[in-house]
Amino acid sequence: MKIPPVKGTRDFYPSEMTRRNWIIDGWKKVSVCNGFEEYDGPIFEYLKMYQIKSGDEIVEQLFSLQDRGGRDLAIRPEITPTLARMVNQQVNALPRPIKWFSVPRLCRAERPQKGRLREFFQWNFDIIGIDSPEADAEIIFTSLDYLRTTGLTSADIKAKISSRKLLAAVLTALGIAAEQFDTLYALLDKRTKLPPETFAELLAEQIPDSQQASRISAFMALESVEQIESVVPADEAVQNAITELKAVFAALKLMGVSDYCVFDPGIVRGLAYYTGVVFEIHDVVGQLRAICGGGRYDNLLRDFGGPAIPATGMGMGDCVLEILLHEKGLLDSQVPRRYLEYFVAFAVPTHTRTMYEIAAQIRSRGHSANFSYKLGGLSKQLKEAASQKAGKCVIIGQEYVDKQELVIKDMATGEQVLVDLGRFLSELEPD
Repeated sequence: MKIPPVKGTRDFYPSEMTRRNWIIDGWKKVSVCNGFEEYDGPIFEYLKMYQIKSGDEIVEQLFSLQDRGGRDLAIRPEITPTLARMVNQQVNALPRPIKWFSVPRLCRAERPQKGRLREFFQWNFDIIGIDSPEADAEIIFTSLDYLRTTGLTSADIKAKISSRKLLAAVLTALGIAAEQFDTLYALLDKRTKLPPETFAELLAEQIPDSQQASRISAFMALESVEQIESVVPADEAVQNAITELKAVFAALKLMGVSDYCVFDPGIVRGLAYYTGVVFEIHDVVGQLRAICGGGRYDNLLRDFGGPAIPATGMGMGDCVLEILLHEKGLLDSQVPRRYLEYFVAFAVPTHTRTMYEIAAQIRSRGHSANFSYKLGGLSKQLKEAASQKAGKCVIIGQEYVDKQELVIKDMATGEQVLVDLGRFLSELEPD
């Protein structure tokens, strides 16, 4: 009986592994270029960590277990709680700002669907210790900086930016009680996923006052920061949030990505721990889930027992990204194809041992080399070299018997040259 992979997981055969490595290598390269340092943590943590961040309902959305000591643990569904724990452990020794990134393997116990699996890789990066719009802008810029390297343009994707601080200030200005915010946030976060009439009905259930509900709907439909004051009276709290958002957009313009960025008050981000600027990057067509999302979360480290330290960050999964890049023809065209530098073959059957020796010497000098286990004729070995995408074939023939010379065949052009063994190996030495 053949055993399939667990539903919602993936097997990475060599071709899929090449795509995965290309994406992750790109994430890491852009992180380093933008001044972030890499970190990681354990694959499982105490269950209470995720309950602190997301509430008891999170238990149904992750893989939890008890160890032999009866301790409640969970396989990590995200890395941010681990980040908060690690920073809190050494908070007084870490220089500010803390700019860290990670590419963890994560698991979530949910129904698999397009762009959402039970096991996936996620790029996370955060800036901790800086309370400024420029830090929020840098998080958004770094996200876009990577996506630009893949070939995605402003015609393909948009960073939709809003502010939880602004939303809270607007709701307060409209007379909505603070205790209603969490349930209202959850509804507003689903607005674009619901038919307009369904959203209106659900909003009316939470906000019976038709004038308040109408102004909330009007605010959610705005297309620019400048329009806010036409819908909501700009008291001090609203004005402060507007000023912050304008500063974020101004910084993004200076960074050269303003054509990717739009104001969208519909970006709420369902998680309760967001406190300021929030954003998501979507494909323009809108057929996929968000490619990534994040924002400011100034209370999380305090909630984990540490001091109140400002923080902002982002998470990007590989599943939606891979689908989008494939649909745009930007994946396989850029993923490096397999390439073998040298294939060592023999034309004289008595030199099979020499084949192993030369292959090993090529490898010891930092170059890739392979050979045939089948020990067939030279023509079959050359076919195998071609199938392995070898750049050059090193042929051990009569020339080696006579003068220790090798035939080096260029597999692309078919050209052949004779090279002395010692000279060939010396030229392989690193500079």
